[in-house]
Amino acid sequence: MDNETSPGVAGGLAGGTGGGPPRQLRPTDVKRLNREWRRRTEGRLALLLDSVGQPFNVGSIIRTAAAFGVESVWLCGNTPDLTLPAVGKTALGTERFLSAYRTPSPVDAVKEAAEDGFRVIAVELASGAVPLFDAPLDGPICLAIGNEDHGCSPATLSAVHGVAYIPQVGRVGSLNVAVAAAVALSEARRREWAGTAD
Repeated sequence: MDNETSPGVAGGLAGGTGGGPPRQLRPTDVKRLNREWRRRTEGRLALLLDSVGQPFNVGSIIRTAAAFGVESVWLCGNTPDLTLPAVGKTALGTERFLSAYRTPSPVDAVKEAAEDGFRVIAVELASGAVPLFDAPLDGPICLAIGNEDHGCSPATLSAVHGVAYIPQVGRVGSLNVAVAAAVALSEARRREWAGTAD
């Protein structure tokens, strides 16, 4: 990040003044830097987990969600509860920073999210999907993330407001579900911070 996009850098938080080499930030510097980004962040973000079955993936998604300021997560289908020890092992206590709702039907969860003001965008390799960088990510957004093997269910895809995919150029056909969630959350925030959400 450079001085124009990173608050606090000019004050020496992320590299020092006087041209010295970059150094790792101290915990107090990290807190200050994160506070600056929170001040720049107003957009509402949520997640819908559609039968994400592996507890470690769920915990990783929750930790990333907390880092990006997700306010709510809907746990659908066979997505494990956040109280499961295996989830907690990777979430590292970050579940306390968001509200979790157990809604067995992802279609009902889409409706609940919409009633709470969210546009629900599924992250899925599906017909009619647009590249993530072209997805409508303005306003309150709830990203629907599907099962590790099968993705979002057909019922979920028929209920959401849009579908986006993450372009890939390698010879691997898909990303780990927790990585895909991180990429999508990062893009949603990046668009907000850049003032280019559309």
